[in-house]
Amino acid sequence: MGFMLVDNRKVEFNGEKNVLEVVRKAGIDLPTFCYHSELSIYGACRMCIVEDARGKIFTSCSEIPRDGMEVYTNTPRLRKYRKLILELLLSNHDRDCTSCNITGRCELQRLARRFGIDEIRFKENPNRLPIDTSSHGIVRNPNKCIYCGDCVRVCEEVQGVAALSFTHRGSDIKISPAFDRNIGEVNCVDCGQCRTVCPTGAITVKDNREEFWAAIGDKNKRVVVQVAPAVRVALGERFGLPSGEITIGRIVAALKIMGVDEVYDTAFAADMTVMEESNEFLERLTKGENLPLFTSCCPGWVKFAENRYPELGDNISSCKSPQQMFGAVVKEYYKDRDKEDGKETIMVSIMPCTAKKAEAAREEFEIDGIRDVDIVVTTQELARMIKEVGIVFEELEDESFDMPFGLASGSGIIFGSTGGVAEAVITRLLKDKPGHLDKDILFKDVRGMEDIKEAIFNIDDKEIRVAIVHGLSSADKLVRQIKSGERNYDFIEVMACKGGCIAGGGQPAPVDINMRRDRARGLYKIDKTSFIKSSEYNPLVKSIFDGILKDRKDLIHVRKLENKR
Repeated sequence: MGFMLVDNRKVEFNGEKNVLEVVRKAGIDLPTFCYHSELSIYGACRMCIVEDARGKIFTSCSEIPRDGMEVYTNTPRLRKYRKLILELLLSNHDRDCTSCNITGRCELQRLARRFGIDEIRFKENPNRLPIDTSSHGIVRNPNKCIYCGDCVRVCEEVQGVAALSFTHRGSDIKISPAFDRNIGEVNCVDCGQCRTVCPTGAITVKDNREEFWAAIGDKNKRVVVQVAPAVRVALGERFGLPSGEITIGRIVAALKIMGVDEVYDTAFAADMTVMEESNEFLERLTKGENLPLFTSCCPGWVKFAENRYPELGDNISSCKSPQQMFGAVVKEYYKDRDKEDGKETIMVSIMPCTAKKAEAAREEFEIDGIRDVDIVVTTQELARMIKEVGIVFEELEDESFDMPFGLASGSGIIFGSTGGVAEAVITRLLKDKPGHLDKDILFKDVRGMEDIKEAIFNIDDKEIRVAIVHGLSSADKLVRQIKSGERNYDFIEVMACKGGCIAGGGQPAPVDINMRRDRARGLYKIDKTSFIKSSEYNPLVKSIFDGILKDRKDLIHVRKLENKR
């Protein structure tokens, strides 16, 4: 514990890792581009500079606080330097702000307004680099890059993928995959975490809104929408609502106003996944084959495993993800009616995840020329569509999901948070189902935001070892420990993004630990108030298994392809 003087005010510090955190604790919003509390210190943007009593200027993010330290945050020199930095960044920036994907939410734009940058003394860089649209999930515009390095560090440190890096030197420096290849040609897993930390429009979500609008406007198409659990606790942030506020009723109402035909809950398919994945786990456990069983819900994780650990193919569940499972079942459900009505059913997914766009495009998720999912739109894109129509989202009256795919258990809802899949599967396997208070105690080790969690459950007098991991760097560490024999598990849930789907690449950003916790709390709140606690108690799921899926398990399992899982 110690004290600092910040702009002549005494501020206590205790555990803050740098001067920047102490300054912000004092209620002063020091600007930054390259600082993220969960990433390594880079100190490149120089926006967080402060001046000490001797006139020395240094970056506050990289300086450790010391007792008696005296700093100033708004001296004439600091204001001059910050404005100069912003002018230089803007001179090298593609300034098509009116048509930029993130206009109004761009940190460079916000700071330029804050510091009164009305004129730029330097000429705009005339050289323009090609825009990279090769990924299904993101778009890279290097002309908007300010070289803060946030995308490089999150890809390497949090995801362990390192698909992006600094290349070239001096004035030729840029951020790109190795050898200037397109992002779609390298080991990128489409998780979109680079997009969540990018302060400008250099990395954005690939936009599929126009495809969605075209489908809605085509009278020969039946537009069916599924909404993932994590969307309902994050979309409201784009309309001034608190993180974690449950807005699913308003989401359904907005989609109906936009003109879609049916709106269903992806959590229904999560219940189907729980049923099928738990059966698969029990079968493997009985035979003692291909254990541990890794979950298959997260396409970012599946692609990561294919790239780095192809030998794990038989250990990953053969179940499709809830998105793909739902699409296949819905297409089958409407098949005869489509013939009668002369229509084509279009499945649109509203997802928190950019990797879901890549998943929907995979070759194995097509049956007889019909894709499971036709269009994937992220939470961010849906927010823009709602605003485009002019819907006053926060004033909408709640509407319910359509039937028969609008009923889900609490277990299906919590799929959106790290630990939720494991909790749902174990709940399904327990003979004595726990109540709310019992669940809080029983599953305390699988909930929370620790990178790697583990728990032991007793099922049919067998000890089941379960691991939960989120963030691909942590998943990589866990897999290496398993392969070396340091750890041993029966069932492992993996999610690519820290916190799970609630912090996916298509969600409102930026996201910090508190926001993840708020969103997770929102999902567990739904679970607590749900009258269906476990997936097998969902009567509509049972009817689907007894009906459509009775002789068509191929609809919900991955079609094996050469060199694919």
